[in-house]
Amino acid sequence: MPSRTTSEFVLEPAETERLANLSGPFDGHLRMIELRLGVEIANRGNVFRVVGPQVAVGKAEKLLRDLWRDAAEETLSEPDIHLRLTEIDADAVASDGVEPQEVNIRVKRGTIRGRGANQAKYLHAIATHDINFGIGPAGTGKTFLAVASAVEALNESRVQRLILVRPAVEAGEKLGFLPGDLTQKVDPYLRPLYDALYEMLGVEKVVKLLEKNVIEIAPLAYMRGRTLNDAFVILDEAQNTTIEQMKMFLTRIGYGSTAVVTGDMTQIDLPKHQKSGLKDALEVLRNINGVSFTFFESRDVVRHPLVARIVDAYDARDEQDAATGPSH
Repeated sequence: MPSRTTSEFVLEPAETERLANLSGPFDGHLRMIELRLGVEIANRGNVFRVVGPQVAVGKAEKLLRDLWRDAAEETLSEPDIHLRLTEIDADAVASDGVEPQEVNIRVKRGTIRGRGANQAKYLHAIATHDINFGIGPAGTGKTFLAVASAVEALNESRVQRLILVRPAVEAGEKLGFLPGDLTQKVDPYLRPLYDALYEMLGVEKVVKLLEKNVIEIAPLAYMRGRTLNDAFVILDEAQNTTIEQMKMFLTRIGYGSTAVVTGDMTQIDLPKHQKSGLKDALEVLRNINGVSFTFFESRDVVRHPLVARIVDAYDARDEQDAATGPSH
């Protein structure tokens, strides 16, 4: 692990408004820099201290000095900080052996932290990337942690809307055979997302936010033709998207938005001849800068311990079938 160093410096002239501009609401700008560069930033007024790996500390100090200079002339926003971090190639810093900072999410039920390395990595990726993929078996927290991140972003006004999306039915969004109006047809497929929201915010608040359209829950087919700005968008059960649907969804993402795509490659319900959009995206986007992939395993399952053993048993059977052919 890289050796840690400390840099202390003063940003002058001392001006309260300028400091507030640099720090952002609830020190949000400083938190972004901490998360992206893997450093700790503390300040008393305009006296700053940055602690972390030497390379990262140097980049953080330079960025803070540049932002202090600019804060005298312009109002800094979260997208401004994000762009500056991209310009200094923060991803390269993070890959130099820097340990990502633990992300703690504050919601109504308390503080949520990643359990284990993969969940911690996933939360850090969501905090520092615009498009994120969480791939792995049931019970690993993919959807729950994405919803928690979205709720926190909404509570802290980092986004204006929360949009939760699912392929409406497993085999291609054919809703006509289901009874009821659109909401009644779609609701059963979106129930896991409602359950997570209720746990984070409480039922009454969720109902109010749904009525105001601050939270929107929709089938994937209804995303076509939209551009989603200043929104946190979650696409759940993405293994059941087609290639065209996945491309359509990813190209909806606008400025100031974060997208999280979750799915389980072992639960594909598309017709046999149709390739999963999630599998295709994994191949096409794997090396695109700004897109994160977190892969969960059975050891990351946080439900009943028996679930992890069930996942392992099915995986072992699938590997045996692949090697010897299916047994009947």
